[in-house]
Amino acid sequence: MTRTTHSAPARERPVEPARAGWKDAQADEESTTGAVADLYRDGITARRGAFDAAWVDRVAEDIDVAFHEALSREGGAVGRGPNRYYVEMHPEQMRGFVDLVTHPWVTAVCEAVLGPRYEIVELGFDVPLAGAVNQPWHRDFPMPEETRAHRRLTSLAFNLTAVDTESDMGPFEIAPGTQWDDSPSFEHGMFPPRDTWSRHAGRAVRKYPRRGDISARSALTIHRGTTNHSVRPRPVLVLGVDAPGAGNAAHHDMAVTRGYWESLPPQVRDHLPCPVVDELRPIVQKHTIEGLVMGEA
Repeated sequence: MTRTTHSAPARERPVEPARAGWKDAQADEESTTGAVADLYRDGITARRGAFDAAWVDRVAEDIDVAFHEALSREGGAVGRGPNRYYVEMHPEQMRGFVDLVTHPWVTAVCEAVLGPRYEIVELGFDVPLAGAVNQPWHRDFPMPEETRAHRRLTSLAFNLTAVDTESDMGPFEIAPGTQWDDSPSFEHGMFPPRDTWSRHAGRAVRKYPRRGDISARSALTIHRGTTNHSVRPRPVLVLGVDAPGAGNAAHHDMAVTRGYWESLPPQVRDHLPCPVVDELRPIVQKHTIEGLVMGEA
């Protein structure tokens, strides 16, 4: 079987100016190549201690504000199972957005996997509250034809935990290598049939990230949130990035105001294809299929 591989350019990457929150900002060719290999083999990779815990705590504060605002209005949050929610947000709702999307490891992985013209298309967060239960095994959207035909990943989901994950908090569980699984029996192209769940459970790995860690995964890799036995929520930030033409931006409503757009460095504007507006409007969530299949929140 021939596998298409993608690696970081051989040229030396320019030194990035340090930004607030960066703790480990090294992104050499070896580490980037290793991350790409992880993604094509396992469907997930990670950078431990990329950000300061104090910076993550500010992100957690912004998530908390956005979460309660979303719960206060119809369509502001979508249920992804009992006591589990997903909320999309605008970049301006997160004080550390520029720090996140310009981190050298994040940009190096995006370039290596998705190409130099990658597009930031989604910013949001998952919140499993106390009482959240095991989700059905799933991927986040149907497999694109380019992945099916050419085994090329055309999108990445970066996850940044807002808390130190403990074993009783419903940790994220992923089945390595299943980003290539393809069958017409997947419901909505996303949910493998129940009689295959034992296969996913048998190879599943639970993740216990700490504040400051960031991961990148193919959203096609079969995964689930598990039961939160604690009394604490486990919010996780989600940054979605596409290769040009992947099309996931059509499923999201991220926007920026003109003043915010003008304040962004060119490095960010070059990868942010969202609308520039005079006034932000609250986002109405679109993940109706997941809410339907995973049950009412």
